[in-house]
Amino acid sequence: MRNATARTYRAAYWLTSRLQDGLAEARRRPDRGDISTTTVIIWVAAVTGAVLIAGSIAVVIAKYNGKISGL
Repeated sequence: MRNATARTYRAAYWLTSRLQDGLAEARRRPDRGDISTTTVIIWVAAVTGAVLIAGSIAVVIAKYNGKISGL
């Protein structure tokens, strides 16, 4: 039990110190390169397109599965 308590304490200490370091860095450099709205829109469009293409391929394969099984 004592070992688990020590590990929990170390994990909480590490997390707290990481958070404090991150906040200090954000205060020191406020222009740290946040993701722009345009980048998010492009990524969402790309992922949506990939999902639609994969779905279309799955539908075609399911529809013609018996006919192309001899290839």
